[in-house]
Amino acid sequence: MLLELQNSTTQKVTYSPKEGHPIRLWIKREDLLHPYISGNKYRKLRYNLEEARALGKKTLLTFGGAYSNHIAATAAAGDEFGFKTIGVIRGDELGQDVEKVLKENPTLGFAAKHGMQFKFVDRKSYREKHTPQFIAALKKEFGSFYLVPEGGTNELAVRGCEEILTENDTKFNYICCAIGTGGTISGIINSSKPSQQVLGFPALKGDFLADEIKRYSKSSKSWKLITDYHFGGFAKINADLVHFINDFKTQTGIQLDPIYTGKMLFGILDLYKEGYFTKSDKLCVIHSGGLQGIDGMNVRLIRKNLPTIKYNNA
Repeated sequence: MLLELQNSTTQKVTYSPKEGHPIRLWIKREDLLHPYISGNKYRKLRYNLEEARALGKKTLLTFGGAYSNHIAATAAAGDEFGFKTIGVIRGDELGQDVEKVLKENPTLGFAAKHGMQFKFVDRKSYREKHTPQFIAALKKEFGSFYLVPEGGTNELAVRGCEEILTENDTKFNYICCAIGTGGTISGIINSSKPSQQVLGFPALKGDFLADEIKRYSKSSKSWKLITDYHFGGFAKINADLVHFINDFKTQTGIQLDPIYTGKMLFGILDLYKEGYFTKSDKLCVIHSGGLQGIDGMNVRLIRKNLPTIKYNNA
């Protein structure tokens, strides 16, 4: 395998909120699997890379926003394993001064340094990225490629995410994970035990992801979406969340990201306060990575005169 099967460590932590009693939980450190292809991106790309190699494809093409974890991970994977990579990026305005964008945008700058070629498209066209006509135009422009969906979610990605849980995790009665496109939680649902409830914390508004999860999950095992902690929508953030992320890092030594894991942990602790969990419950919280996005978020926070996330990415 290009990306070998790895079992992540599970770290027991105790966090003391400003109000209430200390809270104990276990964090599955998927973020430590790889320096650049970390967390659920490692899982999602694992079998897709194998399929691309088996089909004789030399190029990976995928989609994402300007700060996408998936774009960064795909670029790093291509560089490490000998694939050319193409990123179709939402926002044609980014293509007006690419040199400036690459200097100011840490994610796209990272991807470019790892060899990714970009195609910037307007938002209306981007919404058509799944259509045969759009894909055909890309093939005409770039030639043959292996298509990796936005966020990396497909059947092979779900298969990879099924490997997140191991037999060592059967002691937990709750498994918690953040949700972007639904692939990670689908794999976790598939490999969870009947005695476990899987809680998903979407980073986007609404509960429309339920249908996507049902598409990829193989059973009617117990799972639920907790939709109250998106902070206004995808990539939206406020000072309270920044302060929480920084305090959590100070107390536990674990870095959270502001798009996914920070919001999830904020929600979990709020649910504790509301009595959703009991003292006897054992929670396994999946740390799905995403730390590369912190630098980009801090750029945006500075522009808004908001506090920044304490982060050392060296």
